[in-house]
Amino acid sequence: MDADKKKTDLLHRAQYAKDILGPKKNERLEALLSKIGACETNSPGQGRQEALKNLQVLEERLGHLEALLDKQLTPMDKVRIVRHPQRICLKDILENVYDNYTEIGGKDEHSIDPGMLIARAYVTRRVGKKTLNHPVMVVGQEKGHGQEFRNGGSIKPWGNSKALKYMKVAARENIPIHAYVSTPGSYPLEDFPGAAQQIAENIYEMAGLEVPIIAIFSEGGSGGAEAVALADKRLMFSHGYYSVISPEGAAAIEGKVRGGMRAPAELIERCAQFQRITAEDNLGAGFVDAVVQEPPLGARPEHFDFYKRLRTEVIRATDEVILGVGGMRILRKRAMRRRKKDPDESEHIIVRWNLNTKAKQRLLAKRRRKFRRMAQGSFEDRRSLAEKIGAAHLGILVPAFSAVRYGLVKNVKKTFTRAAEEVTGEIHVVAGRIERLRRKAMERLRLPRNNGRRKGLELTALSAPVMPSHGNGQGYLSPQAAPDREITCPRAEKRGCMDVWARDLFGEFAGVCPYCGHHFFMEYQWYLANVFDHDSVREFNQNIASGNPTGFPDFEKRILAARKKTGLQSACMTFNASLMGIKLTCAMLIADFRGGSVGAAEGEKFIRALEMAGKRHQPFLAYSHGTAGIRIQEGVHGLIQMPRATMAVRRYIEAGGLYIVLYDTNSYAGPVASFLGCSPYQYAVRSSRLGFAGPGVIRETTGVDIPPDYHKSYKALSRGHIQGVWDRRDIRKNLHQSFLTIGGRNLYYR
Repeated sequence: MDADKKKTDLLHRAQYAKDILGPKKNERLEALLSKIGACETNSPGQGRQEALKNLQVLEERLGHLEALLDKQLTPMDKVRIVRHPQRICLKDILENVYDNYTEIGGKDEHSIDPGMLIARAYVTRRVGKKTLNHPVMVVGQEKGHGQEFRNGGSIKPWGNSKALKYMKVAARENIPIHAYVSTPGSYPLEDFPGAAQQIAENIYEMAGLEVPIIAIFSEGGSGGAEAVALADKRLMFSHGYYSVISPEGAAAIEGKVRGGMRAPAELIERCAQFQRITAEDNLGAGFVDAVVQEPPLGARPEHFDFYKRLRTEVIRATDEVILGVGGMRILRKRAMRRRKKDPDESEHIIVRWNLNTKAKQRLLAKRRRKFRRMAQGSFEDRRSLAEKIGAAHLGILVPAFSAVRYGLVKNVKKTFTRAAEEVTGEIHVVAGRIERLRRKAMERLRLPRNNGRRKGLELTALSAPVMPSHGNGQGYLSPQAAPDREITCPRAEKRGCMDVWARDLFGEFAGVCPYCGHHFFMEYQWYLANVFDHDSVREFNQNIASGNPTGFPDFEKRILAARKKTGLQSACMTFNASLMGIKLTCAMLIADFRGGSVGAAEGEKFIRALEMAGKRHQPFLAYSHGTAGIRIQEGVHGLIQMPRATMAVRRYIEAGGLYIVLYDTNSYAGPVASFLGCSPYQYAVRSSRLGFAGPGVIRETTGVDIPPDYHKSYKALSRGHIQGVWDRRDIRKNLHQSFLTIGGRNLYYR
């Protein structure tokens, strides 16, 4: 290699290592950088050869130093690695891992969202004299080595929509999907189809795609990563990170940073460490299946050995998924175990990358079980032995009862009902003929009838007065009604509202201004008392409690304080109740407990409630009294609840379940972008604000100040996020009507 070129290459490598260390100083690296810079390469003849030898010595020293620094990398150093412009990107992978590819769905700045790259690619394997061409669909975020139109891999809603479109194409063509995750998070736009809604749809649909899905994580930031990451096998680059939020975002929340201020570097480092974001952390917790080892200080475009290793791992993962659900596979599975010791074996096993109908069913079942098992040890099960035994018995008795009632009795009843309807229909024809003959006879005889007079009275008489009612008369009184004072509506200056006595406002008026309809905040107890039938609420799984699975500093104290303040064990309350006689199951996210944020306990309770509704054949109501998103202190233990709970929703709906979501107050982020946002029937109380990210997060990530009404319920309605906006006083009536009209006579089955 030419001395000048070698010197430039070494300078770039040393500067890269310095960038990765961030504000930290390394004396050895600084000294080496100075020596490389001082190395003279312009001397002619013997001097130039001497310079080349000196550079080779410096290269060896730099290699040793890189290996040493690699062992000392902190989680925040790895965050800097995946953000560095020299990090490998998806185009590098397509060029070096796959044998051929064609980019589809638009490209470069002319794409509908150039940050999301879609390619139809091929993997070619030669087994003996046989050549296997495996078509795959590759999707993933593309940062593009600093190309600004890629938006840094932060995907807009239509980019995730594009990814879903071609993942569905892959399912139709029965070819595997390889999803490469490299995003700091989705771009928080609420314009149609909306960031939250589109991510929710992606997760919901991916849960049912009947082809193998392999996800490979480089940078997995928040819900944006989950938009393409629900997979049968999940691999992760050794220097990547996978987290519920960026370390800077976590530090801003932990440090309560406001305005244009930035969190201190020490706090950012601590948050990166305690969120457990590295590949080793995620592998140990079971959120990824394997780690792809990178070169020291991370993979860069010139690391061709890494591409070979990545190709081997991706092929192996796809083979394992196929063989895990296929037919005759005993010998090949044994060979798969052998080739973990000898990676070169990956190219010498014949596995066809397509599935038959039965294998597809097994694939979906295995995918559900995989995610159901995740984060099982991330919450505290405080149920007594008697409660656990009772729940186990209920898990056996309720399905048995449902099988008899809905599988046997209902089918017999349907048969008799259908026969009775047929007979009744025939009788009605005869009865109608007789009635017409009787009328003709009456007209001929001109006998007086009083039917007309009775109908006239019905049309002209006054109807019985109907008293307005917003509840069931249980008489819950909000603590806000206690002070003997008048309340001024925040819109009084604009709308001319008069002051209202607190007891009237938070009692008779249900927290709604009688002049302009402004909705004041009301406690979740008000809804329990006024929406559901008197004494019908029966809570279950109340002793599944929020914990601290990552060991985040001082978080146990905050959880204990929330328990003491609210009397709740978590932010999710699950119960059976009835509403005007309709029996249903409900999961309520409660804003009073840590802002209604969702962690492992909340996700588990939500899933168990859906399973209970399925066993009981009851409709399901998800009521968001308020949710701030996924609990950042739980890291991926919280983030993984997005696909876990969404898969439970899909399974419930596919079994015929009726799933309705109602939003109130502030509902943002992960829950809205997954198991709440995937419902086909979503409504909001007039007071609600909902979306993917709050105003502060949008300002921090995009630099844009949004209008004050950007997240209001009527804006969400205009964007198609929800299907209706309700007055709080009409919730009981509207829910009853919705269950009857959407669910029909059977309520549970469509």
